[in-house]
Amino acid sequence: MVVSSCKNKNNVLQFTSGENGVVSSAHPLASEAGIKILKKGGNAFDAAVASAFVLSVVEPSMSGIGGRLQAIIKLPNGEVKGIDASTQVPEKYNSKTHPKNTYGYSTIGIPGVVAGLVEINEKYGKLPLNVVMRDAIHYAENGFKILPGESYRQSMAKSVIEKFSGTKKYFLNKNGKNFRPGELFIQKDLAKTLKVISQNGKSGFYEGEIAKRMVEDIQSKGGIITLDDLKNYDAKESKILRGNYRGYDVFSLYLPSYGAITIEILNIMSYFAVDQISELDWVNMFSDIFKVAYLDRSKQMNEDSLKLILSKDYAFKLFRSLKNFESNNSNMTNKLNGEWLSKIGHTTHLSASDKEGNVIALTQTIGPNMGSKVVTNGLGFLYAVTLGGYLGDYKPGDRANSHISPTILTKKNGFYLAIGAAGGSRIITSITQVISNVIDKKMGLDDSLEKGRIFNVNDTVELENHDGILWDLDKKTIPNNFIFIGSPARFGRIHAVMYDTIDQQIYGAADPDWEGAVYSY
Repeated sequence: MVVSSCKNKNNVLQFTSGENGVVSSAHPLASEAGIKILKKGGNAFDAAVASAFVLSVVEPSMSGIGGRLQAIIKLPNGEVKGIDASTQVPEKYNSKTHPKNTYGYSTIGIPGVVAGLVEINEKYGKLPLNVVMRDAIHYAENGFKILPGESYRQSMAKSVIEKFSGTKKYFLNKNGKNFRPGELFIQKDLAKTLKVISQNGKSGFYEGEIAKRMVEDIQSKGGIITLDDLKNYDAKESKILRGNYRGYDVFSLYLPSYGAITIEILNIMSYFAVDQISELDWVNMFSDIFKVAYLDRSKQMNEDSLKLILSKDYAFKLFRSLKNFESNNSNMTNKLNGEWLSKIGHTTHLSASDKEGNVIALTQTIGPNMGSKVVTNGLGFLYAVTLGGYLGDYKPGDRANSHISPTILTKKNGFYLAIGAAGGSRIITSITQVISNVIDKKMGLDDSLEKGRIFNVNDTVELENHDGILWDLDKKTIPNNFIFIGSPARFGRIHAVMYDTIDQQIYGAADPDWEGAVYSY
């Protein structure tokens, strides 16, 4: 069967299909690493772990082994599982006395990515961890040519990087400058850290020499992580939330993911005849739905509120208040933290599937650009921001909540769509818009990612509007509260895989606004 494909403006594969497997991620080297693992006999879960570790090397401003992770998987028998490896609040944390910084040692919580990736590999994979991690170690040890986007993001943080000796050592060259696009970026110490993990698994990171170095450095600079914090950390099985959208079963994750809000938006949307409305009404509809659904973000922890958020009856009440497409003029009454207000969301997402029917959507992050901006000398990786208010205030042992929302849709005929996004508070809005494009508008996965997206900030509606984005809008009818945003990658970055039951092909798509790629086998 012929494999269809197309490339984006950066000449990387943006859309493709295959019979054996597909990996879509935010960097070509990461997607390629996943496909290499499939060819070696691994499954989609091995491929995802390989891709995720490579992303921690080649896209360190977005994610890394010092960060957090959420993943949802579908097994060939249809069973859906979730992995919670979010960063955790240390036992010595006191929200009343802890500094409210946006970066630095005081913002560092207990990392979760390593525990999460090892858990996926050991529980669901087929190949040994040292085989799966081979490419990540290779790119760290021997280097790779840094892409323009990664170079730019690192340059944005230069003034803060210079404040930390460890970070400056790894992310500035010998002349004190940022690495330029196309330069070879070598990370020897990170390679050593990854080798220990590949040989010893979870204990290689959370115990032993690496753990001691982390604790000594963090505590000496005002952080609060202890050896017990690290040793006692485990990846957990996430609670699966389930909904239904126009006959498709929707699976997403409970906190620390925001899957409940994803399902709530789809529930409200199910009462609209999306395929019959004008482009302007489509924009107004999504804007109002997002507005009312996002008011429920702070209510997810309460069990009764959660049931309400997920219920179709509640969605119908909200639909009736919005069906005339009139703005409800309700402002965000939640206590807004840093992630909710961030104009440019960070993070990375990958999706993978194989011919056996294994499917995974995995999102990992270190928070804002370059996370805490801190690297421990000798270890080579950035820590995520967890403490200090960026994600809200917590108590010891809590896991940091965020808009991360990896999601899987299935149908009894074998169809599946695994989807997720990067982009902070724009993650959920981008996911639900693409799902609507696929299901309501019957668009191909590639076209679904290319269609313009929207995001509303209180009563202002932002519309994506740059090269390659087209809107069928009459400018004379556009309300004054509409603002066109010309900057790319501002409305979430989607990476998705889908199985088409008609031609029995696995399709994958990478967001055209990013430097990622999708490869097939």
